[in-house]
Amino acid sequence: MPFSGKSEAVEIAKRNDIPVIRIGDMIWDEVKSRNLELSDENVGKIANDMRKKHGKDIWARRTIEKIKKMKTEDILVVDGVRNDEEVETFKQNLAKDFILVAVEVPDKLRYQRAMNRNRQDDALDLEKVKLRDKREIGWGIDRVIASADIVISNKGSLEEFQRKINNLFKR
Repeated sequence: MPFSGKSEAVEIAKRNDIPVIRIGDMIWDEVKSRNLELSDENVGKIANDMRKKHGKDIWARRTIEKIKKMKTEDILVVDGVRNDEEVETFKQNLAKDFILVAVEVPDKLRYQRAMNRNRQDDALDLEKVKLRDKREIGWGIDRVIASADIVISNKGSLEEFQRKINNLFKR
């Protein structure tokens, strides 16, 4: 779910020289190409519109295209899987090499973190954060989390979470 700690996990990957493909960056690029402001509303609308027009797995297909253009890596992180169709597309194209990891946090803690984070496309009030949750659950993120191969809890300290993510990458 949004504000669970995925961005922190991505930063840890980068510090470990693990390449990261952030699906959200592709959506941001699409928003910018339409000369729209990078806001939660625009990002959500474009992501949704593209899924309706090109299939729910559009962002997974674009991600796989990007992966194929990269030099071979032992490991890379894809940040931002949102629905079953994307998971299925990754599994079909990456087979046994695809491991789905979910980061879980109680909603109350996520909402506290949401109000403290200051990313360009973030919702700025709690009601908008809850609307974003509703939108992403509508896409199927709850089913993605339920189907994860690995679930990491992030309800403790930052240091504890960082240790868990570093251990995951070492495995």
